[in-house]
Amino acid sequence: MSSNEQGNLGDLSGLSIRKMTMDDLAQVVAIDQVSFSLPWPQRSFQYELDENFVSRCWVAEVDGRVAGMMVGWMMMDELHIATLATHPDYRGRGIGKKILVHALCKARDHEGLVRAFLEVREGNAIAQQMYRSLGFVEDGRRKEYYKDNHEDAILMSLNDLGHLQGD
Repeated sequence: MSSNEQGNLGDLSGLSIRKMTMDDLAQVVAIDQVSFSLPWPQRSFQYELDENFVSRCWVAEVDGRVAGMMVGWMMMDELHIATLATHPDYRGRGIGKKILVHALCKARDHEGLVRAFLEVREGNAIAQQMYRSLGFVEDGRRKEYYKDNHEDAILMSLNDLGHLQGD
């Protein structure tokens, strides 16, 4: 990548967060594959978009390129964050946090969300730090949850969404 391209990646003035569409699938699947050792197959994202009425799917777009994505499941007044990832070219710029805050605020303001929860790998300290910065707290563990390396999942929840400020 040229230094000019690198410079453009650092500029997030063209960032927008919007609902995921089928047109985003190739980029979303690519982000998932480079982000996780157990990525979702494309058909899972298709199901979330087409068939799962509780699914809330978001992307962050920078100058026409999908830079991050999130899928959550809204059940009653709770949102389960199922997956959240940022393309490696855009990591460390707060895009994942922006997507998550956007999704949480939309669900709080329009669907009555009062609680969010998720699982995160024990070894993913960067994600845990981001979640804690938003007020998520550790609730427990799922022992050997991840099948690829038997890593524990840390269960985290957010029970106070009042402080979050959306766009």
